[in-house]
Amino acid sequence: MVIPIKVVLVDDHTLMRGGVRSILSRAEHITVIGEAEDGREAVALASKLAPDMILIDIAMPGLNGVEATRKIHAVDPKIAVIALSMHSDERYVTGILDAGGRGYLLKTCSAEELIRAMDAVMRGGIYVTADLTHVLIARMNAERQGAEHSGTPHLDSLTPREREVLQLIAEGLTSKEISARLGTALKTIETHRTNIIRKLDLHSIAELTKYAIREGLTGLSH
Repeated sequence: MVIPIKVVLVDDHTLMRGGVRSILSRAEHITVIGEAEDGREAVALASKLAPDMILIDIAMPGLNGVEATRKIHAVDPKIAVIALSMHSDERYVTGILDAGGRGYLLKTCSAEELIRAMDAVMRGGIYVTADLTHVLIARMNAERQGAEHSGTPHLDSLTPREREVLQLIAEGLTSKEISARLGTALKTIETHRTNIIRKLDLHSIAELTKYAIREGLTGLSH
């Protein structure tokens, strides 16, 4: 049984969105009802359009795909989110799934696999492209052995808002600019910055930026 799918496309590259839209137009049961070019717009469209599914890029400026997925899941956990990314790093894959996403595909996947994955997820499944199953196996083995990914505190030690502020710091915004972007008091942003520095034990913009890139938090690695 084929389930109709209303989908929103999220990618900061117009050409990429156009290509995916063209592929999906070949499937009669799939309708693209909206497009967004960043994570923040994706969250707004999730609330406004109530799609069945969102196909989202990972490395986007302003609000990356993982954090956007977490916010979308909070808006409506019934919305199925599938990452469509150029990145095959473990942190991206597990990050999306931990945020409530239901699938992960590489942008090199075939049109057939994309539609197959969407159908599988709509039927209630989780779909991770076969090229990345080794990532999940490695993660499970590491957890079983109690292995730590690095000596630096994990990103999970930060609140969602702190992760959002860290991404914007890494992208070069000042506290005043972040305050304006998020519509939050400057004093609150400074508190977030202090908490980030304390929790991660990183004390310079350069260190914070390198950490954000390594953890796949910022679109600077795009």
